[in-house]
Amino acid sequence: MNVTIQPSSITGSIVAAASKSSMQRACAAALLHKGTTIIHNPGHSNDDNAAIDVIQQMGAKTSLVGEELHVTSNGVNAENERINCGESGLGIRMFAPIISMNKVPITINGEGSLLKRPMDFFDEVLPDLGIQVKSNDGKLPLVVKGPLQTKEITIDGSLSSQFLTGLLFAYAASVTEPTTINVTNLKSKPYIDLTLKVLAHFGYKIENKNYEQFIITPSSNSQPTTINYTVEGDWSGAAFLLVAGAIAGKITVKGLDVFSTQADKAILQALTDCGASMSIEESQIEIGPAALKAFHFDATECPDLFPPLVALASYCAGKTVIEGANRLTHKESNRALTLQEEFGKMGIQIDLQDDLMIVHGGGGVRGAVVHSHHDHRIAMACAVAGLKATGETTIEVAEAINKSYPDFYEHIKKLGAVVLEAEVSKK
Repeated sequence: MNVTIQPSSITGSIVAAASKSSMQRACAAALLHKGTTIIHNPGHSNDDNAAIDVIQQMGAKTSLVGEELHVTSNGVNAENERINCGESGLGIRMFAPIISMNKVPITINGEGSLLKRPMDFFDEVLPDLGIQVKSNDGKLPLVVKGPLQTKEITIDGSLSSQFLTGLLFAYAASVTEPTTINVTNLKSKPYIDLTLKVLAHFGYKIENKNYEQFIITPSSNSQPTTINYTVEGDWSGAAFLLVAGAIAGKITVKGLDVFSTQADKAILQALTDCGASMSIEESQIEIGPAALKAFHFDATECPDLFPPLVALASYCAGKTVIEGANRLTHKESNRALTLQEEFGKMGIQIDLQDDLMIVHGGGGVRGAVVHSHHDHRIAMACAVAGLKATGETTIEVAEAINKSYPDFYEHIKKLGAVVLEAEVSKK
């Protein structure tokens, strides 16, 4: 599908979509919880649906009751020897250790760009936990046979915090005595805060010692219970809406927790630093255009913000410097190069220097034909940048947004953006 964004002014109010980071963790916790979990405000992105499918294959029963997702589980009891995590990086990295709690061999696979992303971590760590592992030279598919044996280990957290998230879930449900996971070079600490917050909500006790040691205490949950969990609004998707407001018109975004542990809440700091007109309240955020200036931002702990930050920086006068570019290699695309290429088509110069991305902004953005590279955040970044471009912007493979934010185009249309969709015939 191609989507064309015409230069538009936006206004009005919108409720942020559900966070897939929160939703997928809730699904994992619901699988491990022996009893019923009622998930309020469940997400429906491709990644969310993949997580629901995984827990169903692991033995959980799910049903949609009104706008609630009800999950009933008796723990991890595989009903299928083949599991597909879709295109979700969090899904594969979080669920692999949980799936490894089974005693039978299970093949874990994925789709799209996930097939190219490195999984060497599992080859290196899972055998130390008594798990038989076979991968495709460090890529998917991955065959695991447990059961996982919890013991004190040390892992490298420099590639992704998602591997640690998976181990924390598996350990929380498995340890019979206090056990420590030691971590070096941990990145994306706010995502671990979110993991710990979800696990605490489900009654698990984990002590965080400066993100270097995590001490997991056996759970005292012995009787089946009902747990209610509300999925947070998504700061990752809302970052694009907030940037759109700073560029193209005064809007109000609701449904976000300003006290959230989500890493991408840091977009507020970038918007403040560039001079956007913004009012932050507990129940809503109002934002509108102003004379935007270049800013310096460290995105090492929140690399998913690079795409909306580049869209924002394109309209900021001067050279914006964003740190953390080395974190972009193993995303749905190599986002550093993809952003450089696609925004280059829109007349924006982006320089890459070691760990820095330098965006030359304020000189005008021109409409162009761009490509998502099958990356949801690239598609949304180009769409937002196109709102005030000279001429229309056409995004090829625009349906990539379905991975995380399937309602994105509808939401910006609701705010007044002119969005034209066209199906592309397959030859």
